[in-house]
Amino acid sequence: MKYFVTFILVLIFVIFLPTNNIIAQTTIPPTMIYVKGGSFKMGSNNGYPDERPVHNVNLSDFYISKYEITVAQYRAFCNATGHKMPIDPNKAWYEEHDNAVKWQWIDTYPIVYVTYYDAIAFCKWLSETTHETYTLPTEAQWEYAARGGNQSKNYKYSGSNNIDEVAWYDETTNEKGLRSVGKLKPNELGIYDMSGNAWEWCLDFYGTYPSSSQRNPQGPSKGDFRVIRGGSWYYSEDMTKVTSRDGPKPTFTNYNYGFRVVKKK
Repeated sequence: MKYFVTFILVLIFVIFLPTNNIIAQTTIPPTMIYVKGGSFKMGSNNGYPDERPVHNVNLSDFYISKYEITVAQYRAFCNATGHKMPIDPNKAWYEEHDNAVKWQWIDTYPIVYVTYYDAIAFCKWLSETTHETYTLPTEAQWEYAARGGNQSKNYKYSGSNNIDEVAWYDETTNEKGLRSVGKLKPNELGIYDMSGNAWEWCLDFYGTYPSSSQRNPQGPSKGDFRVIRGGSWYYSEDMTKVTSRDGPKPTFTNYNYGFRVVKKK
């Protein structure tokens, strides 16, 4: 009898674990991970010029979403506000690239084709809906979380020195597009896909780093470009490092650009 009971319990666990994981990827508000504040060395002396100089940053506690914001979560925002779902301007091109266009229909894919302003609008709606303060991560918050916060093991990518364990990038996707969030190994804090899958908008203007120590920095006070982090399924492994960065115009978007959110403690 005890073996039968054990079998039933195991069967229930196997059946419901994937479903619960999918629910966690599509619910509003999103599942959040607590990040204990602390100090870290931001940037790299071995990367691209815009990753220098390495400088000391001290951050307060915050929460960051466990997954990139998904299609289902963004659709809930659009349904509630009348905001339009992104339209793929290159659909014909994508139909030649296997499943790249399927992001439009798969709830657990990260939302892409969103501008910086679309991401900000989502954060505003989420804040009003939950009566809590959500926003995009600052670039410093993003890098600290990607590194694993105060649990960091100083990996090159978010969660591993082996990129294939943690990231969807061009050599694993073969230009076939996005993947559902949370399918690979999480980092030290239990956060998924901070390397690869979709680039992620940050709050900051894009600019050069300061050389002096910073506390809760928010980047340059003005600029024409906004920071994106993490690389994507379409980019090489070099762009998925925890220190790699880019800075498109905030009105620009494409098949690579998504986001995740942070919440004040």
